[in-house]
Amino acid sequence: MSLSPDRLERFARHIVLPEVGGTGQVALAQGHIVLIGCGGIGSPALQYLAAAGIGQLTLIDSDTIDLSNLQRQTIFTPADVGHAKAKVAAAWVHRFDPALQVRAIVDRVTRENVAALLAGADVVLDGCDNFATRLIVSDASVAAGIPLTSVAIGRFQGQIANFAGHLPDQPCYRCFVGDAFDAEDCDTCAADGVLGAMAGMAGTFGAMQAMRVLLQGHAALGDPQFGTIHLLDGLTPSLRPLAIAKDPGCKGCGAT
Repeated sequence: MSLSPDRLERFARHIVLPEVGGTGQVALAQGHIVLIGCGGIGSPALQYLAAAGIGQLTLIDSDTIDLSNLQRQTIFTPADVGHAKAKVAAAWVHRFDPALQVRAIVDRVTRENVAALLAGADVVLDGCDNFATRLIVSDASVAAGIPLTSVAIGRFQGQIANFAGHLPDQPCYRCFVGDAFDAEDCDTCAADGVLGAMAGMAGTFGAMQAMRVLLQGHAALGDPQFGTIHLLDGLTPSLRPLAIAKDPGCKGCGAT
């Protein structure tokens, strides 16, 4: 694949970076990322995934836009209230860069449909708001051999990590959180609050980590840092890496 003159100009600031270069930009253009959740994390992540020229984007979200979302979900406007997040997000991508392929799926991820939803992905970026869905996505990613970028926030804390639990020596997301959260019983932004800029910090960090996966073998930036959780403290502020060990008894990846 070669980049047309207008694409070379659009991504010139990427291409001039030795850590990305033309080969890396082509890898991004050939990549397919499935984004779970188009809200507080997914919205800023999507902006930078699209800006990076990720060639194919699948957007999955069953929710509609609420006025309270606009404090942190930066691709939406008051005119979008009441509309499906995935469809509005896909329309934003079409306006921002018509050359990208984007598909909107207005549906909730379940154990029954997750394999079909993730099919064909090079990376899954999970920015959903509940542990049950996160674990469903993690298990399905392991089963399909797809790397997972996980991004989560709570108040002023963020957790960003790449997982490759399908690899024999790598942990999955379930190795990190265990089995206690299979039920839908997590805290919410509505109950605990969230600073909009905190969601932006975590979401854009997640976009960069997902790009690291796509750039493996193509660019110096392509160190995916699998199994390392980056703990983001927005109050201090600080960033601390934490290595996660593979759990031999993990029901998500323990047999791999």
